[in-house]
Amino acid sequence: MSENLFTVINRVKDTANPTDLEKKHTSTIEVPEPVKPHEPFEVKITIGKELAHPDEGGHHIQWLELFAGEAFLGRVDFTPMVSGSPVTLTLKLFEDTTLRALTRCNLHGLWEASRNLKVS
Repeated sequence: MSENLFTVINRVKDTANPTDLEKKHTSTIEVPEPVKPHEPFEVKITIGKELAHPDEGGHHIQWLELFAGEAFLGRVDFTPMVSGSPVTLTLKLFEDTTLRALTRCNLHGLWEASRNLKVS
C-alpha cells in the first residue's frame, strides 16, 4: 500500500485477491440468519480470520468498534498478549442495516469491514 495507513480508513481493495496485510487486519462479521426485529442475536467478529494478526507488545490490535450504519453500538479495548478476537456481542436491532467493524492496529492504522444485515 502506497498511502500512509494512518491517514485513511483502510479496507480490502480487491476482495478476490486480498493482500496478506489486508487479511491480517480485516474483520469477518458473522451473524445468524434470519435476525428478527427486537430479538437478541449474537454477532461474532474475528480480526484476521484468514491470516492471524499478531498479538504482541510491538504489534497488536488496540480496539474494535461496532456500528449499525452510522450508529455506534459498542467498543472492546484489547491489551497486547492477553486478549483479542474473536469477539461476540449480543444485539437487538429493528431494521435492515449495515454492520461495520472498525479496528485499530498500533502499526497499521484503522481498518473497516462491513456486512449487510437483513432484519425481518
